[in-house]
Amino acid sequence: MENVFDVLKERGFIKQLSHEDEIREMLGKERVTFYIGFDATADSLHVGHFVQLMAMAHMQQHGHRPIALLGGGTTMIGDPSGKSDMRSMLTREQIDYNAECFRKQMSRFINFDGENAIIANNADWLLNINYVDFLREVGVHFSVNRMLTAECYKQRLERGLTFMEFNYMLMQSYDFLVLHERYGAKLELGGDDQWSNILGGADLIRRKLQHPAYAMTFSLLTTSEGVKMGKTVKGALWLDENKTSPYEFYQYWRNVADADVGKCLSLLTFLPMDEVRRLSALEGSEINEAKKVLAYEVTKQVHGQEKAEAARQATEALFGGAKDSSNIPTVTVSAADFEADPRVAAMLALSGLTKSKGEARKVIEGGGVSIDDVKVEDTNAVLTAEQLKAGVILRKGKKSFKRIVLS
Repeated sequence: MENVFDVLKERGFIKQLSHEDEIREMLGKERVTFYIGFDATADSLHVGHFVQLMAMAHMQQHGHRPIALLGGGTTMIGDPSGKSDMRSMLTREQIDYNAECFRKQMSRFINFDGENAIIANNADWLLNINYVDFLREVGVHFSVNRMLTAECYKQRLERGLTFMEFNYMLMQSYDFLVLHERYGAKLELGGDDQWSNILGGADLIRRKLQHPAYAMTFSLLTTSEGVKMGKTVKGALWLDENKTSPYEFYQYWRNVADADVGKCLSLLTFLPMDEVRRLSALEGSEINEAKKVLAYEVTKQVHGQEKAEAARQATEALFGGAKDSSNIPTVTVSAADFEADPRVAAMLALSGLTKSKGEARKVIEGGGVSIDDVKVEDTNAVLTAEQLKAGVILRKGKKSFKRIVLS
């Protein structure tokens, strides 16, 4: 079987490694137990996590054993990496709930049956730890001077780094040690913003136990300009369909910049690289075909084939002239809400296309609103009950649509 190291490298996942030659040899010769940590800071995974899940899936498909580590303990502290301010403090109940949401979502991408993979939670060993024992067992192996040179701390020093957050690297490093001792984990993977923390764990195992341990990070999902992908008008691009609908998810990938299509196809789909290269080489209007493939494949991975197909059909109904509009995201307006304010501005706000009626009026004034492809020019324009009973397509700008119907 092909070495997964070569697969990950060709697809553009790998960013930094602690021991490149040793890692490649190990992944080609033996079944490796590895782990990736996920702090439970929200009730859904987002597209940044999806890159890690795809890497985990590639590793599992090539015979290696993943550990998905839920951060029930580390989330109580908060990782300072990449953050300009301290994270909001969550309660234990919120963290437990979020971790359970993660657990359910991960099972769609990773096979946890039997010995194929493990889900662990670092709350099991971090929340009842004896701090003095922890300092003697773990803290003694860390140099404060060296920690302060780590990128995850350096960028926070000017604005203020709390002592609580300063402990985060030790806690994550201890996770690796525990997983090594319990399950034989030899390799920790993660986003490149985690390099210092991951390297700390590998170094801890080598110093304390004199056992081999390795670190590898993946490229972050960024645009060709270096900006993190996955941000929408509503915030993050979530994997939970109740937070980001399959249609909105599909539309995000359908509208990525031309220069980003190749990277997204490589990292977020299982398409063979020959096909990725063929699609990425398309130019002009033909690149839209590649974007359609990208949107469908990524949506299928996250939401399943049926919902990906529905999102594709909805898009064709809006952009391709298809007649069937049944798959377009629909908002049902009650008779009471309609009678209270039948104006288009009110429908924009009710549908979520704008945050308020005031914003809706500004968009209408700017010529950015249409009903069934007819531009709305009057900020006080109203819809009739007959129109809403049949259903109308309310459009804001070029890419935001909702079908409005009367209940």
